Amino acid sequence: MPRIKLVVLMKFKPEVSQDTIDGIVADFHEIKAQLPGMLDFSIGSNVSKEGVDKGFTHGFVMTFADVEALRTYLPHPDHQAVKAKILESLDGGIDGAMIIDWEEPG
Repeated sequence: MPRIKLVVLMKFKPEVSQDTIDGIVADFHEIKAQLPGMLDFSIGSNVSKEGVDKGFTHGFVMTFADVEALRTYLPHPDHQAVKAKILESLDGGIDGAMIIDWEEPG
């Protein structure tokens, strides 16, 4: 069964503090601890020098065991809470994010 990769790129408002970002990271680690189908989570700030980031400042990647694990994660109340926190921190709200998922051959 193929695993699912979820990738989110974000444009945080310039005034968003590192403490806020650290809180978002902590929230995701708590969610991962609750959902056995979330296999991996990684987040970081952009360090590319190529100049093609289009203003995206941070990104994260998650790996889910399968599409059912992703379907469990998306409506989960803790995911919805951290999603709201992220949206209020993004430059332009939802327009400050780009999200894609794909199946990774297993």
